[in-house]
Amino acid sequence: MRIKSFAKINLGIEVLGKRDDGYHEIRTLFQSVDLFDLLDFFPCTQDEIILIGDDDSILWDESNLVNQAATLLKERHAIKKGMEIHVKKNIPAGKGLGGGSSNAAMTLLALNKMWQINLEKNALKDLGAQIGADVPFFFEGGLCLGQGKGDILFQQEDPSPLLCLLVFPSVSVSTESAYERFRASLTSQSKESKIIKFLNSHDLGFLENDLEEIVFRTYPQIKAIKSLIQEQGSELTLMSGSGSAVFGLFDQRNKAMNALRVLSNEYTAVLTTTLSQTEYQERIRIGVSRQTGV
Repeated sequence: MRIKSFAKINLGIEVLGKRDDGYHEIRTLFQSVDLFDLLDFFPCTQDEIILIGDDDSILWDESNLVNQAATLLKERHAIKKGMEIHVKKNIPAGKGLGGGSSNAAMTLLALNKMWQINLEKNALKDLGAQIGADVPFFFEGGLCLGQGKGDILFQQEDPSPLLCLLVFPSVSVSTESAYERFRASLTSQSKESKIIKFLNSHDLGFLENDLEEIVFRTYPQIKAIKSLIQEQGSELTLMSGSGSAVFGLFDQRNKAMNALRVLSNEYTAVLTTTLSQTEYQERIRIGVSRQTGV
């Protein structure tokens, strides 16, 4: 079985404070984009999970979220079968695009089908939340308001599709360190929510990422990329998640293509599109609806 595992961007992040469980309380908007990894699943005779990936910068051992997802489902439901999982990466790690979390969600989705466990989506989301705060989003897709740790989701009406330029600096940013270095005085708890303003007005100009200021201090290169994209006439340009990828949304192809040419002179960049929930669900369903290998 083969399944596509899509990336996300964050159309704004508001950090509201520190939680008792060590996480941060946030408000964010998750948006699916048409950049994906490929996951292939092969039943094997050994009663174990074998994980093989093509990106040497990523650990493909027990710490990998794909391995954690497969092991969690296997142990929770006493599955006495093995699986070999191959991952072809297109979503770069450490860039704030949720590649690892997406891979984990799609692993749960595929193995739920292949092992004939037949869990409903909400049960899969609950399992995913044990692996990572943003894993539940990847069972939904499209545009979602995320609250709590990012795991409490409210599906939103999909906006018109936009071209999405993704630019990847050479540096990676640790999510944990970005949040830990975020000063309490900078939190959004006392501010009027820009995300709620956007949801009421659909004006992209309201959206901000509270983590940008602290990340830009350490990585000025990321700030420079944001400025370059803005100069090309983007509708919205933000660092995605805790970084380091920066995205620009465009409603005109000529502007997007010109931005791609300019940014590609110095950085790795790709041009993709946003995905509605309907498009997202159709694309991930293609893999899990196939019966090969079940």
